[in-house]
Amino acid sequence: MTDPLDDAIFGGPEPAQDRPAEPSRRTRRTKTPRRTGRKLVVLLLALALVGGAGFGTVTVLKPLLGKLTGFGSSADLDYPGPGEGEVSIAVASGQTGEDIATTLRDAGVTKSRTAYLQAAAGDPAAAARIQPGTYTLKKGMTGVDAFKVISNPANAVRNGVTLPEGLWASETFARLSEASGIPVAEYEAAAKDPAAIGLPAAAGGNVEGWLSPTTYEFPEGSTAAQQLSIMVKRTVDELTKLGVAPDQQQRLLTLASIVEGEVNAGTDRGKVARVIENRLDNPTGPTVGFLQMDSTRNYAIQKRGNLSAADVERSKASPYDTYAHKGLPPGPINNPSNASIEATVNPPAGNWYYFVTVNFDTGETLFAETLAEQEQNIAKFRQWCRDNPGKCDAGN
Repeated sequence: MTDPLDDAIFGGPEPAQDRPAEPSRRTRRTKTPRRTGRKLVVLLLALALVGGAGFGTVTVLKPLLGKLTGFGSSADLDYPGPGEGEVSIAVASGQTGEDIATTLRDAGVTKSRTAYLQAAAGDPAAAARIQPGTYTLKKGMTGVDAFKVISNPANAVRNGVTLPEGLWASETFARLSEASGIPVAEYEAAAKDPAAIGLPAAAGGNVEGWLSPTTYEFPEGSTAAQQLSIMVKRTVDELTKLGVAPDQQQRLLTLASIVEGEVNAGTDRGKVARVIENRLDNPTGPTVGFLQMDSTRNYAIQKRGNLSAADVERSKASPYDTYAHKGLPPGPINNPSNASIEATVNPPAGNWYYFVTVNFDTGETLFAETLAEQEQNIAKFRQWCRDNPGKCDAGN
């Protein structure tokens, strides 16, 4: 049986009378060269993205850096070193070379971003080994010296917190608090200040869905608001990279969160996203506009696992219950993974209206276009449950 918090399988209660007889079950700019008199200055900067063995969320790009011709002097760009004092610099999972260069400059470690970027460009193999973590450097270092510190994995002090996909905001706050020692109440208060955490207007003040799941290395001494802002920015960056317009981001996250709540490790997320879109697009279709997703009921009453009849009755009053209310719920029901977001942005074509997981061990999920097909698939699910006693009980 899987951890009900990290990989919940939701039960499927019977639909209301005005719905179909069988519910669904899981169930960046090239600078224009500028002339000054006869002198043509061409500045080409291609920035190395940092990478790290063992950290799949940190990507690598071979850096290319052209010559700086007639542009200032080395004293304009770099400190003489070796520097003084101590400065703690956090490198988070997914940060690029540009991000690190900006952090170093702003903290007074390097004189310019270029000082660090030139050093990284000179040794792409070392840049690819940069690991998330907190590094101790000095103020006034040369770019090369700063790069040597950060590109040495042995210098990384790791105190990360891993946030699995699909957590509710309440669960996210609890895990952050456990790792940081900051009270949950401070995270809750920070979440209620959209401006402080950079929450887009489209979210309507609701942080649910915007706290991107991954492993974070937060700066030492960072506040609850600063941590949430880092997480929100990661979500915004992902949506922007995928071309999701700002006014569509909340809807996309809502869809992706339902996908996240309904899938297992082996489930085709894109097909689940298509099922949801089909039900929304066809209000006279088999589910007459009801999404009928069990995960939304779980969110409505903040309870994981299968629900009792009393739980189902209690969830009906919530607008998040998609058996009781047509269309999308008011907002996301969890913080979805990049995989679910990407699947929702571009789901495959298909006429599926139903799906059911028929094997909780493998996550095998069957999709159907008609209720009759769905009933046959549900029969396979029930047979699997009979063949695997205890695996279909509460918690799956």
